[in-house]
Amino acid sequence: MRVGLFFGSFNPVHVGHLVIANYMASFTELDEVWFVVSPQNPLKEKSSLLSENDRLHLVNIALDFHKKIKASDIEFKLSQPSYTINTLAHLAEKFPQHEFCLIMGSDNLTGFHKWRNYEEILRRYKIFVYPRRDKKETEFDKHPSINFVNAPIMEISSTFIRQSIKEKKDVRFYLHHKVWEYVDEMNFYKK
Repeated sequence: MRVGLFFGSFNPVHVGHLVIANYMASFTELDEVWFVVSPQNPLKEKSSLLSENDRLHLVNIALDFHKKIKASDIEFKLSQPSYTINTLAHLAEKFPQHEFCLIMGSDNLTGFHKWRNYEEILRRYKIFVYPRRDKKETEFDKHPSINFVNAPIMEISSTFIRQSIKEKKDVRFYLHHKVWEYVDEMNFYKK
């Protein structure tokens, strides 16, 4: 089975994430997409995150038992900060029957050279890249492991959602309705 790994903080997961995952699961050669909830992105401040379990719970609520899209807490069990190369090695050992691929936005390619062992990732894994509006050309654009897909361009960010909630703006339609209800009920992001 070919599994696309969609890494992120998902703080919170929003409809943009869901549209991209659904596109990858339905319009590419991927058999499944796994949301890999990262406890700590090495390039982000941890203090701004909801707890990893809250974020995982929100992803599970959003996916609502989808057949081809699942949530993964695999990085919760690994040393932090989490590095993609370590997660990939762990997954290959745990699920040798699967072929793992990465899913990322085109904006991530500009900083891809900063990733730990990025050359090894390029050598061993296929990367499905979805478009972002302000894509800049990178040294990786023509690499044989990079596959640009024609997914919808999503201009929604978790930062925008968190800031909007803090400012008491109504963002319910940017989130799966059950995620919105839970975020509101738990008073997440209001302070």
